[in-house]
Amino acid sequence: MAWQETCVLDERFKFVSEVLEGSYSMSELCAAYNISRKTGYKWLERYNRYGLAGLNDMSRAAHNHPNALCQAMRTAILGIKYDFPHWGPAKIAYRLRKLNSNWSGYPALSTIGQLLKREGLVSSRKRRRRATATHGGLTTGTDVNDVWCADFKGHFSTADSSRCNPLTITDNISRYLLCCQHLKRMNYTLVKRQFERVFREHGLPVVIRTDNGTPFSSRGLCGLSRLSAWWIKLGIHPERIEPGNPQQNGRHERMHRTLKQETASGPASNLKSQQKRFDKFKFDYNQHRPHEALDMNTPSSLYKSSSRQFPSKLLEPHYPRQM
Repeated sequence: MAWQETCVLDERFKFVSEVLEGSYSMSELCAAYNISRKTGYKWLERYNRYGLAGLNDMSRAAHNHPNALCQAMRTAILGIKYDFPHWGPAKIAYRLRKLNSNWSGYPALSTIGQLLKREGLVSSRKRRRRATATHGGLTTGTDVNDVWCADFKGHFSTADSSRCNPLTITDNISRYLLCCQHLKRMNYTLVKRQFERVFREHGLPVVIRTDNGTPFSSRGLCGLSRLSAWWIKLGIHPERIEPGNPQQNGRHERMHRTLKQETASGPASNLKSQQKRFDKFKFDYNQHRPHEALDMNTPSSLYKSSSRQFPSKLLEPHYPRQM
């Protein structure tokens, strides 16, 4: 004989039926069903009032909420939102207090936000993958060309309102300024062209350190971009500082400060004149300006080109068959 399946509702109905038959007392049935007499009387009262539906579990939610928004407050909040559709809870709460200064209490910002969300007046932000720093820390470097640092100095406008975007590259040990070039756009093609020029002139570094901005990094796999993937094919390891921590590239940022003081505090009349300032600064910075961190030596006195030459043809990577 197969086992018969049962459920809580069936057991409750069976219990109530036996109580109504009167063959056994309430105490005897409660003991048989392993429930208290209080529970037994509860299900009997539920059945007498609601019938079979009363034997189902009922909602345990409170019948009233003393801290719930009253209709007047709901109407006021929604009215402000309709008048100013781009406002968030903080601005709505401020205006709510200003328009209704005689109210005894005001809702929390989270309560206003939940109301707007329930009414479909706000939409959740799409979560975006954040760029990530290089795992395992940054390379210290002990010799020239171990680590190069690259970045775009913050853009600024020349006197004729043209936007200037200087790309800068330095050697981390010698502080040698390898590149200071305005680019029309901060995209892969133009930046790669400048790196090709620098690689042909000075050879290849072991590591290139950047921030997490475009085109050095992306929100894709491992933070790689087209540019950093190209570096890897050349045998260069790209590494990224942590987002919001420019001090991790402090030597390069310090050079930017000097660059701004000497070339952009009072920008040139146009981009051509501004680039001439950059070229002069690059020469003076490398050849004439003594550097305190280098025992008053100039960067050019310590820097020498890398022995790793830029290849004329980039070979495609080869993977073993088992991979």
